[in-house]
Amino acid sequence: MHDVVQNYYGKELQSTNDLKTSACCDISNMPEWLKPLLANIHDEVLSRYYGCGLVCPALLEGCRILDLGSGSGRDVYALAQLVGESGHVVGVDMTDEQLSVARQHQAYHIDKFGYDNVTFLHGYIEKLDELDLEANSFDIIVSNCVINLSPDKAAVMASVQRLLKPGGEFYFSDVYADRRIPQHLIDDPVLYGECLSGALYWKDFNRLSRDAGFLDVRLVEDRPLEITDPTLAAKIGNIQFFSATYRLFKIDSLEDACEDHGQAVIYKGTIEQSPHRFDLDKHHAIEAGRVFPVCGNTFRMLQESRFAPHFEFIGDDSHHYGIFAGCGELMPFTQPMMLASGAGGCC
Repeated sequence: MHDVVQNYYGKELQSTNDLKTSACCDISNMPEWLKPLLANIHDEVLSRYYGCGLVCPALLEGCRILDLGSGSGRDVYALAQLVGESGHVVGVDMTDEQLSVARQHQAYHIDKFGYDNVTFLHGYIEKLDELDLEANSFDIIVSNCVINLSPDKAAVMASVQRLLKPGGEFYFSDVYADRRIPQHLIDDPVLYGECLSGALYWKDFNRLSRDAGFLDVRLVEDRPLEITDPTLAAKIGNIQFFSATYRLFKIDSLEDACEDHGQAVIYKGTIEQSPHRFDLDKHHAIEAGRVFPVCGNTFRMLQESRFAPHFEFIGDDSHHYGIFAGCGELMPFTQPMMLASGAGGCC
């Protein structure tokens, strides 16, 4: 599939307008504070970027970031402004034509930013071990609708786990399906190049993440994808696709379920772009100044990551009260109250 992707993104596509679907778009609406960053990026880099949105978690200053499938370098150059002179962004891509655009305008961006803090590498995201990247060396790894294009997604996840620092974060957007994609659609070069037929069944993604050591997968946001091209829609049939952003933390002490240890956090409101509320994921909107009860995993994600200075932490894991209510997993056994009401069952 490497040849298919390289041909599609290196030769078939000449600009964003050549895409047949919006599947390659990150789902986020671009925040106003990010738009000036894009205004500093060379026009050709922007025009050869085959997506939209920007995969950009909070609190990046001074961070070392790896961008998987960096293409023409748009996200790398945007992130470079956020990490600042003390940070560094490495972009990896396998398409020579895309890398050529990114490198061609490197001097332009050095002059624009006032510092040089980016590196572009030619390579495959499932073969990152061939690029001499040091283990435990990145604070954050990002990717914008690229993992679906990889023929060995397990290898990508394993490399991400190896390259992240303890407490580091994999923050990325991609396309997922409501079922496993049949092989004849995977073999279709247009469907594959448009980021559709390489998409993982969402439950297989969860399994793959856990196998790689990311035990608690957090969904940040999502939306269904509409396939507007009638020819592609006819091929796909009833398969439903979704664009989703996930965040995964490299924290060894995470449990495989959200357990209640009676813990809570208080957000200080000190992250610049989030003074009133910090959104950890789709189900954790933490209002500044309020005591916010959390499961043990959420407690650790905040306490053992770059977010720790921005929170107060209440409690520890010395007590256990069962599954944390509302985290999508309930005790399967019939409750005593239900038995008293006359509910029956076999055995």
